[in-house]
Amino acid sequence: MFSKILIANRGEIACRVIRSARAMGIATVAVYSDADRNAEHVEMADEAVHIGPSPANQSYLIAEKIIAACKQTGAQAVHPGYGFLSERASFCAALEGEGIAFIGPKVKAIEAMGDKITSKKIAAEAGVSTVPGHMGLIDDEAHAARIAAEIGYPVMIKASAGGGGKGMRIAWNDAEAREGFTRSKSEAASSFGDDRIFIEKFIEEPRHIEIQLIGDSHGNIVYLGERECSIQRRNQKVVEEAPSPFLDAATRKAMGEQSVALAKAVDYQSAGTVEFIVDKNREFFFLEMNTRLQVEHPVTELITGVDLVEQMIRVAAGETLGFSQDDVTLTGWAVESRIYAEDPYRNFLPSIGRLTRYRPPQEGTADGITIRNDTGVTEGSEISMFYDPMVAKLCTYAPTRLEAIDAMADALDRFEIEGIGHNLPFLSALMQHPRWREGRLSTGFIAEAYPDGFGPVPPTDATVERFAIAALLLSHILGARNAQISGARFSQAERRSHEDRVVRIAGEEIIGHIDDAADGYLVRLPGREAMQVSTDWTPGARLAIFNINGESHAIKIEPADAGWRLRQLGVDVRVQVFSPRVAELARLMKEKAAPDTSGLLLCPMPGLIVSIAVSEGDEVQEGQTLAIVEAMKMENVLKAERKGIVARIPVKAGDSLAVDEIIMEFAK
Repeated sequence: MFSKILIANRGEIACRVIRSARAMGIATVAVYSDADRNAEHVEMADEAVHIGPSPANQSYLIAEKIIAACKQTGAQAVHPGYGFLSERASFCAALEGEGIAFIGPKVKAIEAMGDKITSKKIAAEAGVSTVPGHMGLIDDEAHAARIAAEIGYPVMIKASAGGGGKGMRIAWNDAEAREGFTRSKSEAASSFGDDRIFIEKFIEEPRHIEIQLIGDSHGNIVYLGERECSIQRRNQKVVEEAPSPFLDAATRKAMGEQSVALAKAVDYQSAGTVEFIVDKNREFFFLEMNTRLQVEHPVTELITGVDLVEQMIRVAAGETLGFSQDDVTLTGWAVESRIYAEDPYRNFLPSIGRLTRYRPPQEGTADGITIRNDTGVTEGSEISMFYDPMVAKLCTYAPTRLEAIDAMADALDRFEIEGIGHNLPFLSALMQHPRWREGRLSTGFIAEAYPDGFGPVPPTDATVERFAIAALLLSHILGARNAQISGARFSQAERRSHEDRVVRIAGEEIIGHIDDAADGYLVRLPGREAMQVSTDWTPGARLAIFNINGESHAIKIEPADAGWRLRQLGVDVRVQVFSPRVAELARLMKEKAAPDTSGLLLCPMPGLIVSIAVSEGDEVQEGQTLAIVEAMKMENVLKAERKGIVARIPVKAGDSLAVDEIIMEFAK
C-alpha cells in the first residue's frame, strides 16, 4: 500500500480524497494555484505544493507541474479526482514513465473511452445498445446542419472529449445546428484542447441513468447499481439519486451486465461509470463512459456502503477487490443536491465572491436519516471565476425515497450561505415539486417545470400562516430584549410587547397576539385556536427552528425593511410587524419604483467578454445575438429582447466585467 499520495485537484473532491486516504493511514499532498493559496484542501493535506497562477491551464492542467510536485514530496501515487487531468491518457502515461502510480484506469481504457466516437464503436462491438448518430469528423456549420437533418431532429451536438455539460448543445432545426456546432466547438477547444464534434439522435423524454463500476487488475469487475441523474440544467447535473425510481430489477441487471462487458473489453481497472439514456419504455442506449470518479459518487456509497475512493486506491496498489457481484446490495435511498454559486432568479447565472456566511447542516446519522456534505470551502472562502461554480454536495440517506427527499428539504433549509448568489432556493423548491416527488423525471424536467425560468415561489396559505407566527415570535422576543435593556421603561415596553400586532406579509395583513407560556409561547391568529409555539431564535441569529404545535420548521431570517426576510422551502418573502396604529400609518406609504433598465444590455454575471456581435448604430432584431460572455468555463450568448438601435458600446472583447455592468445601450 502507498504511504503518500498526491491529489491533482482542488475543492471538495480534493478534500473528499484526503478524508479516505487519512482513514487508511496514507499521508496526502495537495497542490494549489494562486487563487487557492488559502483553500480548505490545502489546509487539510499533510503537505501542499504551489503549482502556478490561477487559470487552470497554467496550474492544474500542467502535467509536468504535478509530476514535479510528486518528486518534490515523494508521493508514490496520484489521485486525479474528476475534471482537470483525470481523463487525460497522456498524463497517466507520463506518471507511469516516472514510476508514479495513477489512481485510475490504465492508458488503454482512458484512450478508448475518453474519445466519445471511439467509445461508441467499442460499445457496439461489445454488444452494448447505442444511439444512432454520426461519429465521423464534421467539416463546418453547413456540414453539421446536413448531418443533423439526415439523422433527424432533434439532435445532440457534443464535444468528443467533453464532459460536465461543456461543449454540448441540443438542436431542433438547421439554424440551431449551425450555431450549436460553432459554440460547442469553441467551448470544447477552450475546455479540453480538443475541438472535435460529433452528432447523435436526441432521445425525447429521456432519463439519464448511469451504472457505477469498480474493477481490479486481476480481471474482477462488478457494478454497484445505478444513479438517476435526470435533473439537469444545460446538460449539467443538479440533483442525483440512487437507486433510480424508474428501473426494475431486470433492466438494472441488463444495464449492469452490458456495462461490465464494455469494461472488460478495455481491461478496465478502477472506478468508472457507464452512462445511459433511457426512454419512457425502459429502452436504454449507451451515452459514454467516464473513466474517473463521478461527482455524484456519494449516493452510491450511501446505498452500498462501499467507499469508492478507498477501493480506487486499493486497486491502484494492486489489491484484489474484496467483494463480488453477489455481495453487492442496494439498501435504502440517497439524494444528492449540488450547491452551486449561481443566481436562480437570474437564469442561474454564475456568481463569484466571498462566503461571508457558510453554515452547512450538521452531518451525521440520527433516527435512520444520514446527512453528508462534501465541500471544499469554509466561511470566508473565495468563490473564484477561474473554476467550476460548485460549492458543495449535500446528500441525505433514508430508508425510503420520500424520507430521503424530506430530509433533503429540511437540510437545505438549514444550510446558510451568504455573500454570493446560490441555488439553495431552487433546490428547496424542487424538493416540493410533485413531479420530482413522484419520480416522473426526464432530462427536460427543469425546462418543463420552469418554462419561464425559476422565480419566487408563491407562498401557500400554510406558509403564510407559518411565517406570520414566526414573525410574531421574532417581534415578541426582540421586544422582550428591548424591555430588559430599557431599564426604567421596562413596564411600558413589556406592555407593548403583549398587545395585538399586525403582520404584513405577501400582500396581506394578519392580526395576531402572543403571550408567554410555561414552555414557550401561545400564539393566536384570527379563526384559529391558540397554538403552542417555541423557538431557539436569539436576536441576530440567521437561522431558527420554530416548533409549532409539535411540528418543527427551519426558517432562515435576515433583517430587512423594518422587518425580516424569511425563507423556507424555496419561499422567500418579506414580513413586517407593526402595532395597530403604525400599521394604519404604513398603509399610507408609497412604494419606491424600480429603475428602468429596459434600454440597457447589462452583464448578467461576472465574466469575460468573448465577442461583440454588433456595432454602434446597428439596428438589431428580437433574438439577434449581441454578445458572448464567458464565465466559469461556459459561454453565454446574450440576445436582443426586442428590436432597437445600438447607441453605445462602452466595452470590447477581452474586457472583464462585473455583474450588471453595462455592455451596450440602446436608443430610446
